[in-house]
Amino acid sequence: MPTALITGASGGIGSAIARALAPTHDLLLAGRPSARLDAVALELDATTFPMDLTDTEAIESACEIVDELDVLVHNAGLSIPGRVEETSVEEWRATFSVNVFGPVALTLALLPALRAARGQVVFINSGAGRNASPGMASYSASKFALRAFADSLRGDEPGLRVTTVYPGRTDTEMQRELVAFEGGEYDPHNFLRAETVAAAVANVVATPRDGHVHEVMLRPGKR
Repeated sequence: MPTALITGASGGIGSAIARALAPTHDLLLAGRPSARLDAVALELDATTFPMDLTDTEAIESACEIVDELDVLVHNAGLSIPGRVEETSVEEWRATFSVNVFGPVALTLALLPALRAARGQVVFINSGAGRNASPGMASYSASKFALRAFADSLRGDEPGLRVTTVYPGRTDTEMQRELVAFEGGEYDPHNFLRAETVAAAVANVVATPRDGHVHEVMLRPGKR
C-alpha cells in the first residue's frame, strides 16, 4: 500500500485523517511521543514517527530513513489567542515555529521521498489563512504564511500535487480554547466535525492522477 505521513495525529482532525486514510495507506504518525499518539497507532496498526516540529535538525535526521512517501499531511498546529496589543514576540516565534518553520523543514527533508513517489502534500490550513480572525493575530499570520508556502511548493515542484484545505471552525480542543477565550458558550453543533474535514482530505488523496486539487474550502453547515 502507499504510505502517508500525518503530523499532529494524536487527536482532533489529525487522528480523524489517520482513520480516514488507514484503509488505503500504511500510516506514519508523526509527533511528540505521547500515550494518545500510541493509542491511535495501536488502533490503526500504524507506526509512530517521533518528531518535534520545533527541532529542525532532528526533523532532518528522522526523515533520512524515508525513501519514498506518497502522501504528506501537514496537520499539526499551534494557536495562542490574543489581540495584537496583547501578544508578545515570543508567542509569535512559538506560533511560526510550529505552523510555518516546522512544515517547511519537514517538507524539505522529505522532498526526495515525495519526488520519488510523485507524491501529494496536503496542508491543513484554516479559514484564518484567508481572512484574518480577530483575536488570533499570530495564528492568522502564520496561516497566511503557510498558504504562501503551499502555493510556492506547487509552483516549484510540478511533479507533486499540493493541496491546501481551509476548514471553517471545527469541533476540537483548540476550538474549545478559542471559544473560552472569546467568552462564549461551547456548542459542538455549531462547528464542523473533524471526521468531515478528514473525509475531504481522503477525497483529495483519492483524486485520480489526472486531477490536481489546489484548494478545498469547508464551512460549517446545518446539522
